[in-house]
Amino acid sequence: MSVHITLPRWPWGPVRTIADRRGVSVWPVGGIVRDMLLGRPLHDWDFAVERDAVGLARAVADALEGAYFPLDEERDTARVVLRNRRGRRVELDFAGLRGETLLDDLRGRDFTINAMAVGPEGELIDPLGGLGDLQARLVRAIGPTSFEDDPLRMLRAVRLAAELEMRLEAKTAAWIIQRADSLPEASPERIRDEFVRILATPSPAEHVHMLDELRLLSQVIPEVEPLKEQPQSPPHRFDVWWHTLLVIDATAGLLDVVWGRPPFPRLYADASEQAWGEVRDLLEPFVPSLKRHLSVRLRGGRRRATLLVMAALCHDLGKPLTCTEDEEGHLHFYNHEREGARITVRRMRHLRFSQAEVKRVSTMVRAHLRPGHLARVRGAVTRRAIYRFFRDLGSVGVEVCLLSLADHLATWGPNLEADRWARRREVVRLLLSHYFERHEETIAPTPLVDGRELMEDLGIEEGPLVGRLLEAIREAQASGEVRTREEALALARRLKGAEGGAEGPETRPDVEA
Repeated sequence: MSVHITLPRWPWGPVRTIADRRGVSVWPVGGIVRDMLLGRPLHDWDFAVERDAVGLARAVADALEGAYFPLDEERDTARVVLRNRRGRRVELDFAGLRGETLLDDLRGRDFTINAMAVGPEGELIDPLGGLGDLQARLVRAIGPTSFEDDPLRMLRAVRLAAELEMRLEAKTAAWIIQRADSLPEASPERIRDEFVRILATPSPAEHVHMLDELRLLSQVIPEVEPLKEQPQSPPHRFDVWWHTLLVIDATAGLLDVVWGRPPFPRLYADASEQAWGEVRDLLEPFVPSLKRHLSVRLRGGRRRATLLVMAALCHDLGKPLTCTEDEEGHLHFYNHEREGARITVRRMRHLRFSQAEVKRVSTMVRAHLRPGHLARVRGAVTRRAIYRFFRDLGSVGVEVCLLSLADHLATWGPNLEADRWARRREVVRLLLSHYFERHEETIAPTPLVDGRELMEDLGIEEGPLVGRLLEAIREAQASGEVRTREEALALARRLKGAEGGAEGPETRPDVEA
């Protein structure tokens, strides 16, 4: 039975008209056809062109007032970037046929679901059974040579399964396992981009686990391998590898709450429904602010939410290198967060993440224990402690709060201790409420004095002492101890007389007894 596809008039209509004028055949192929059949939103387009694809791309760019980018003129490929009526960026990729005919071109593609085209009358061209595999929810490689031609396709197979909520066909999985060692032949940038898209799906833990089963994860982040042999003492219930999967899954659960997605079945994180209800109650007042915060894209293009999942994967990478055993047989991992941050920096740099992304994720790893430390100290968490937390971490402190919740849920699971769990939630609530609702009061108060005023009032010269005094004033202001310019100057005078400010912010306690 023939299948007819009605493509959107724009940009398909103008592209086809221009191709007809130039006397060349052009076919929409690949992802655009797949997504039409799945009823998914359409974004970027791929076109197979009979000949002179570069020339067609130039003509389309000129006619539609778009930007033209040659991708590989020797292979006759180019890109046109347009803006649709809503101002959204749309990419049109044009490539000459890979082979003498369209059938040859489709046979040289990666997966059957990407090896379909649309003919001039809207007819589906599907020589390899892509429609059947879509209906069966299968990602199937066209053949073993698919991965020999481009090893990155192995990661893409998992990414498609994750994004489209499909299964990986068994023979395809076997071919990937056989060739997994060849993945590093692809560039680090391409590996990074496919890997990050997997982390950005609603089910990252399931598909990180799939990467591991296919022997691909160790090619992307080799430092994960030692986690599988690293046991932990109670309250941990699993080795570090399985704990990491639980943390990734719990992080995804927190993001489901933020994005308002229906709760995705948690395949790993095993806390009770009551605990997840308490998480929803905790985060609900902050959801609009969290959405805005986590949607921010850093230089490099990744959203903060995706980098949070990356931090969940990396948060315990330092444990195998810091493991010690005491006389009673308990295992300890002192300073594992610092070692993990160092490993994270090295691995993310290798994958060509931007400097801003590396810093953000490594900061999450280094600081992921801090909310837990605040929760374990007796007494109320003071405004001074909250100020110091965000003074040290900046905006990344928000993600640290979420990672701390995920870590706690993964560690205790169905064995959550009510008092301990309530204390962790209360600390996170305080930190988030001050950051989002009392930011100018506690996190970044408006300065009462500047360095010039301090130097004039105290008769001191520019130097480190001025910086220490300004920080002491800001901290006292954030804690509510100083409210006016006069009080700020009085505090500075007292601290100046105490050996150059030695009683400044470094000596104040983080909590009140």
